[in-house]
Amino acid sequence: MPEPVTVVGIGADGWDGLSPAAQSAVLAADVLMGSTRQLALVPGDGFERVAWPSPLSEALPRLLSEYQGRQVCVLASGDPTFHGIGTTLARLLGADAVRVIPHPSSVSLACARLGWPQDQVQVISLVNQPVERLHPHLQPGRRLLILSRDAQTPAQVAGLLAERGYASSTYTVLEQLGGPTERIRSELSGDVDALNVIAVRCQADAGAPLLSTVPGLPDDAYESDGQLTKREVRAVTLSRLAPVPGQLLWDVGGGAGSIAIEWSRHHPTCRAIAIERDPDRAKRLERNAVSLGASVAVVLGKAPDALNGLETPDAIFIGGGATAAGMVEACWKALAPGGRLVLNGVTLETETLIARWYGDLGGDLIRLDVQRASAVGTMTGWRPAMPVTIWSVTK
Repeated sequence: MPEPVTVVGIGADGWDGLSPAAQSAVLAADVLMGSTRQLALVPGDGFERVAWPSPLSEALPRLLSEYQGRQVCVLASGDPTFHGIGTTLARLLGADAVRVIPHPSSVSLACARLGWPQDQVQVISLVNQPVERLHPHLQPGRRLLILSRDAQTPAQVAGLLAERGYASSTYTVLEQLGGPTERIRSELSGDVDALNVIAVRCQADAGAPLLSTVPGLPDDAYESDGQLTKREVRAVTLSRLAPVPGQLLWDVGGGAGSIAIEWSRHHPTCRAIAIERDPDRAKRLERNAVSLGASVAVVLGKAPDALNGLETPDAIFIGGGATAAGMVEACWKALAPGGRLVLNGVTLETETLIARWYGDLGGDLIRLDVQRASAVGTMTGWRPAMPVTIWSVTK
């Protein structure tokens, strides 16, 4: 059996901060891999140093194959299995082929400096994600620890907080944690070290919108041309789709994208693919996803043809185009076992289609009638919206 790849977590305190076991693992290596910054923290020349190329994700399998048969040690920032390369290597090679020697993570160091309980902190990595992914986490009183991509990330986060109505939040930048040049400050002035973590204690300004991750955001949270699943219908529809962490949704006939977006906001690992045939609506959908911090990929095309080749979904919502030839058949065939299919209809034609499929497959069938209070002269009355038929079934 080949020697396992050893992954050693290293902090800003460098070589002196490593445990004896970690130092021994580094010194025993034939090949030492890591970023240029990490490699510079290790003294000695008894091993070949290999700096990570860019992009690393594409080059890593080739590097592992190239140095197969030699004792390889990989340097990682902090805890290698916490948003680190340790999990990537375990996925590529198998857990038995990887030995991990962890170091305190930047999160544990930050909580130690701030006196924050780790179990009450939400950690968000912006290392490979846009800053807009913070939006679902901005909730009153929430404590956030944000892993930065670079020296510009703190200013980007501050700008997003102000734009969203959270400028009153307590904001701390922790640089070079654990190292000799460690610095902690609550105001951005001068240069920021690229190795930083941002701590935010969320405080909403007066009038800031409350955008919960519970399904049913206000309709005005979306840019729309009218093709929008309304708030109450959306909440009921998503309860039938039943978002589960790590699962994928197809939103067929995406419109403004509200179903896909609120599915994705349920948990950071939820993903959605929205299929939309109208180019203007597709662009609008993308803007809504960015502004609400949702992980939604938009496919421009007409279903069911546009569904070919997409990743197998765990749930499918058909919000438009249900009567197109072969639409329901294609969606049902594509759905993973145990997956949920939900179809909404407001027209007689769609209701007829739903009745036929309900007769064939069963499931759950409801009709939702919503009335909203509205002015009637000087008085107030009820104004009904179009009733919506919702069919849901599990494969």
